[in-house]
Formats: sequence, C-alpha cells, structure tokens
Amino acid sequence: MPEHNGVPDPPISSAYSASTLAIHADDHLNKNTTDVAPALHVSTTFRYPSDPSLLKPIADEDLDINDETPHIYSRLAAPNTTRLESILSKLCNGHALTYSSGLSAFHALLTYFNPQRIAIGDGYHGCHGVIALVSKLSGLAKIPLDADDAAWDAAGLAKGDIVHLETPLNPTGEAYDIAAYAARAHKRGALLSVDATFGPPGLQDPFAQGADVVMHSGTKYIGGHSDMLCGVVVVRERGWWEGMWAERMFLGSVMGSFEGWLGVRSLRTLEVRVRQQSRNAGRIVAWIDGCLSGEGAGEEAVVVKKVVVGLQHASLQREDMHWLKKQMPNGFGPVFAMMMRDRDSARKLPSKLKLFHHATSLGGVESLIEWRKMSDQGVDERLMRVSVGAEDWEDLKADLLDGFRALVKEDGE
Repeated sequence: MPEHNGVPDPPISSAYSASTLAIHADDHLNKNTTDVAPALHVSTTFRYPSDPSLLKPIADEDLDINDETPHIYSRLAAPNTTRLESILSKLCNGHALTYSSGLSAFHALLTYFNPQRIAIGDGYHGCHGVIALVSKLSGLAKIPLDADDAAWDAAGLAKGDIVHLETPLNPTGEAYDIAAYAARAHKRGALLSVDATFGPPGLQDPFAQGADVVMHSGTKYIGGHSDMLCGVVVVRERGWWEGMWAERMFLGSVMGSFEGWLGVRSLRTLEVRVRQQSRNAGRIVAWIDGCLSGEGAGEEAVVVKKVVVGLQHASLQREDMHWLKKQMPNGFGPVFAMMMRDRDSARKLPSKLKLFHHATSLGGVESLIEWRKMSDQGVDERLMRVSVGAEDWEDLKADLLDGFRALVKEDGE
C-alpha cells in the first residue's frame, strides 16, 4: 500500500504490545522502499502523475482522504508525518493527527468541536491562554473542573461542550479518575478530552477509560529527546478525524517534515523510555516520602526533612489505587513535584545538582528540574517540578541527596 494523504488502518494487529506497535505499526508504508530506518523527506511539494489520464483537478476542501492519492503538498500531508500518525493511531487506539505544537493541537481541538463551555482545572497555563484567544471569537466560557454536578448544570454544561481533564497533572504529577469524569461529561452530552501528556502510551490509555479525545504535547515523551516540537490529537471517531484533517489544511499548523522524522525515530523506544523513567520516579518519590513520613532513618532522612516539606505524585494517592492501578497499570508517570522549605532553597537547589539540568519542558531521556516559578507565575514559589529521565535511579537519588546536603551546609545547620 503506497503512502497517501489519509492514514488508513494498518494491517498490523492492535493486540501486539506497545513496544511492538511502536516499531512495526508503519510497516505497511514500506512497500516501495528497502530502508530499515525511514528516510527524511524534505520536499514540500510532490509531482503529479505523469499520465495525463490520471490528472483529476479537485479543491482542497473536496479532497477524498480515504483514497490512495499520492502526497501533493506538505500543508495537506507529507511522508514523515503520515508515518508518524500511522504509528500514533495504533499506539493510542484511535485516529491521530499531528500539529506543530501541543498548544496548536489544543487550538485545533477547540476549533473543530467549537464548544460554548469548557470545564477545565488549573493544569497547564498555556491551555488557558488558548481558551482566552478562542473566547474572544466564540464567547467560550470556562467552568471549574472541580465544581460539583449542580454547579456544572447551573453553568449550562451540555451537549457539544467539553470537559477537559489533564492527568497526570502539570506540574505535580497527580492523577485524576478518567472514567469518573467521562461518566459526568457523557451524562450531559458533553465530550471528555484528556491531556495525557504526562501519561503517554505505555502508561495510560484514556480511551479505555471513556475518553472521546486524547491530546499530547508530543514535544515531551513522544519526542523524548528534547529536540522537537509536536502536538497530537487522537479522536475516537473516524469522522472527527476527517473533519479535523480538513480544517488543519486551513489552520496551517502542520508539523515540519524533519520533526515528523524525529517523531518516528523517537516512537521506536517510547515504551522502553517511559517505563524506565516512571520506575525511576516511583523509586525516588518513595525514598523522599519515606524520609518525610518517618519510615526512613539516619542522616539521609534528617537532611531531606530539613529542606523538603511536601511531595506530590500519583504514586502517593494511596486511597485512589482502586481506580488508579486500572488507569495506569504500568507506572504512575515520570514527573513529580517537591515543595521546598522556602523560596530561597527552591531557587538554589538546581545549582547544587550535577545530573538534573535546570530547564523547563520535560519528557526527555535526561532528568530535568525546574524552579517552576520561572515559567509559571501562578504556582507556589517553593515548588520544584522534577522530570525524571532514564539514568540510573540510584545515581539520581545520590545527586538529589548531595544537593540537599549542600543547602543544609550553606545554612550552617
């Protein structure tokens, strides 16, 4: 089957594991090539058929994306992004479209479904910026996600509206019950969209819990190497995919071919990476939590208690394990938050570390730590967001402990 503008369902079975799908879900696109590693296609335009009888003029909006029309122009589709979307569709158990960034993906989602109301929590501040822009045009109104049923009804949440759930949550790594929010949204005829950036394929499948739309900032774990911008929207219904594909031609927020190539390269190791990173995070969180709760003893516990006063991560939601283990059976995510004792400690800690880079964003194989106040003015100024990488977890633990000790020593304690 040749590459084409639409992304057909590949013949490979979805029964395969995520690791296998990540490597083989695009095999059907290899018919006319012997490359094991897919080539980078840099062309923005593609030749029409040389046979005049095959030339059939057609407007963009009338393009049939279910046929096998060769690629025409990269604003419509291109070989590398077609391949990336093919793999993502299988990994995410839906119909995937890629965009130039996570926020452009969110904008495309709101443009297509055009809700009058959206229930949303705090989460990533960038999504609220997109909502503010859309609201200027459509009057889109925000409703608190944590409001009760009566408040949702009073606000008029109804058919065609969206409940947007981010889980695990940025910047804390805490999780929310997707199935519960799906039930509440569907009861009112609303759709549930889930920002699953912090719970990528291999850790979480929101569709299995009742989601209608799944969004990712592919810049994070799908890219996985801190070198590409990418947004992903995956929808449950094929008709929605076709509609969003058609609108993307005019929004113009398509990925570049190089980024699409990087995404394919990265997906090959997605499950391996995120499970390792999630295991690392779980072990580090358990160690810090043990020190704070009194289970840990000795000099390590004393040092941790002197500089860290709080910890947030899905693995610490012990009362929620009855649903959380079903939602995230392979790990609770690689991101967690630490609350330092004061603003000064939070600002200084990154400078005391060797293995954690002080930078924003997350999801790469290298561990990052961010004094979150640097990029999100709405958070507590003591909060540190930690994105755990694929290094040896004991090396990361030792690095954090050395950083904590340096803070204690500076204070002369």
